[in-house]
Amino acid sequence: MASHSHIGAERLAPSLDDIAALAESERSRLMPALGRYLEGIPFRIEEFADDEVLAAMGIENPFELLGLYHGGSLLAEETAATGTMPALIFLYRRPMLDYWCETGEPLGRVVRHVLIHEIGHHFGLSDDDMERIEAATD
Repeated sequence: MASHSHIGAERLAPSLDDIAALAESERSRLMPALGRYLEGIPFRIEEFADDEVLAAMGIENPFELLGLYHGGSLLAEETAATGTMPALIFLYRRPMLDYWCETGEPLGRVVRHVLIHEIGHHFGLSDDDMERIEAATD
């Protein structure tokens, strides 16, 4: 009897660890443009944003939120302001994978896009600035 163990073998979706590795790789690509903003900020990869975050943002569909910058700003860090949360970037795996499948874009580009926009929105970069950064890192 012939073995058919490889026929129809399922491909596994990228794991939380795979997304974390992609985020670190994309951080390296973005350092020339966003180093001041990205350096030393940890990433937390989760399946989805929690219900509290979604409710606070008025989002009903958890697939609509791909990432979130949470915490203090550079100004707070530079002035040693107390009571501010440490900076942290959340990347939400399932919404990013859904977007990846819908658009056909390379997953690294999706992760990079989310990183640029989370940093950009938090630090007041314009949409034009973010588009230039994305174009320069493609």
